[in-house]
Amino acid sequence: MLRRILIDLDLGLDRVFGQKGKAFLRERIAGFNHDAKFRPWIVVVDLDRDAECPAALVADWLPQPAHLMCFRVAVRELESWLLADTEALAGFLGIRKILIPAGPDQLDDPKQVLVSLAAKARRADIRRDLVPRPASGRSIGPGYTSRMLEFVQDHWRPAAAESNSDSLRRCRRRLLELGRKLS
Repeated sequence: MLRRILIDLDLGLDRVFGQKGKAFLRERIAGFNHDAKFRPWIVVVDLDRDAECPAALVADWLPQPAHLMCFRVAVRELESWLLADTEALAGFLGIRKILIPAGPDQLDDPKQVLVSLAAKARRADIRRDLVPRPASGRSIGPGYTSRMLEFVQDHWRPAAAESNSDSLRRCRRRLLELGRKLS
């Protein structure tokens, strides 16, 4: 998603670290922050239930961010940013736009909302990939990640989504500020 946001903002991206989860990022944030004294770093994590609000998570993880550190928190999960582009998501899932809840940043579990919406998808392959099989014990379907990547790369419009997600809007604004620092 970050790569898509940066493309949308016409900002470059060298390498991506941390596709190993939040614990990996948490363990290495101090090192990333040290490096951000010399070159830009962008770290994006889900708020989940790790703190009361994004500011509390940022204060815990990174009380003194370096000049070139951009540390952003998606409220509550990155899926809230996907839900914020109601038109594109409705088209991708083949559902009515009205079914997608307003205010995705206020949802307790955006990922489960997205999976529930996928259960109503017109296309059987979308349902099969995104919705877990009964009695599987899983919260997502077997093709969830690949389908969400497809949606992000081919359909998701961050500029449209930011009008429905304050956390996405703040992220995009901060990334633009970082881009100006580098110009």
